[in-house]
Amino acid sequence: MSLPGPPDLPRTALVTGQLLFGETDQLLAWLVLAMGGALALGTTMALFRPRPEGAPDSDLVRPPLARSIVMIVIGGVAALWAAGSLIAG
Repeated sequence: MSLPGPPDLPRTALVTGQLLFGETDQLLAWLVLAMGGALALGTTMALFRPRPEGAPDSDLVRPPLARSIVMIVIGGVAALWAAGSLIAG
């Protein structure tokens, strides 16, 4: 009489290399797309939002324009590069 072997378990996402949005080799591109897009969009929104009424005097009236433009460009380039990498496969 032989002992039964281990049960056949379904292969999980970590074993097969599948993630929600594609293969695990695309994970870095997805992360760069998210971070670059957030940097560009968040900085753009900070430039155009109105100043709150009860803001303390120590806050800046507007974010520095030159720094904001540099951050928008860097975030946009990163997001476009990541999107191109994902589209190209």
